Amino acid sequence: MNASSVRVAPQRWYRGLQGQLARLAVSGILPIRWLYPKPKKTYPAKTGRLHVEIVSHCWQYAHLQAYQLSSLVLHPPQDVDVTMTVYYCPEDEKTTALLAFFAEQQVANVTWNWRPLPKEQLFRRGIGRNHAALNTRADWIWFTDCDVVFDQDTIDALGKQLNGRTDALVYPTEERVTSLLAEDDPLLQKAAAAQVVALDGTEFIVKKITKATGPLQITHGDAARELGYCDAMSVYQTPADSWQKCYEDRAFRWLLRTMGTPITLPGVYRIRHIFKGRYTGSETNTKLRSKVRKLQIGWRDRNDKKAQR
Repeated sequence: MNASSVRVAPQRWYRGLQGQLARLAVSGILPIRWLYPKPKKTYPAKTGRLHVEIVSHCWQYAHLQAYQLSSLVLHPPQDVDVTMTVYYCPEDEKTTALLAFFAEQQVANVTWNWRPLPKEQLFRRGIGRNHAALNTRADWIWFTDCDVVFDQDTIDALGKQLNGRTDALVYPTEERVTSLLAEDDPLLQKAAAAQVVALDGTEFIVKKITKATGPLQITHGDAARELGYCDAMSVYQTPADSWQKCYEDRAFRWLLRTMGTPITLPGVYRIRHIFKGRYTGSETNTKLRSKVRKLQIGWRDRNDKKAQR
């Protein structure tokens, strides 16, 4: 990726102002939707054998990325051509080693596509996603995270669901998630080394999905090439010196004028853990944020379990 294509970071105060204005616009407080490109209501139907690009980012998440890539090795698609794209920073040695290992794995109907970025660009996830959107050659592009894992037949089922659709954005109606795992959990330790690793023997919570959230944004290729991923919002294309919260996920839906169309898609799994590798502050700050995350997720899981009774 050409660094010159990425916007130069403005002063911190101005960048913060840009972000606040963008969030106010997306929330509807600033009625300036007319300033942004208007997407088409529908896009040309893609039929027959489809090409799907899956896009994820990885920063200090090699033990999760291993499960995602392994799921394609263990369950290669039969009726869909997949490009698996990973944006990463070479400074992350574990992820670099992991991708080098998987580059040697020959998988039918899967093409590996590793995209190195300076960490300042990686920390703003919208930069990599925008690059992928504008340059994809796929019929559909799935913007996901490296903690999402695909079960057997998931990708082929996706191909059937997408065949002939004209929507700009779709999403699966449910995902299956782990409880919050500690760093010493056997599931995470199992993937500590670069290897093909299977996701099994784990209890999952079924979570119902009501909109195309950040890791579940499956976008028509023509819509991606036309609008990029928040390409019109400069704040989401500006490098940062630490990992940024992904406010652009909501902005992406806002720009597309849709929350997404639900589809039935089996076997979408997500591994959750207490410590987030993207935390880049002090040790005290990291522990505090992890505790807050544990409380937030615990409260949501309790509500989900009640709803399923």
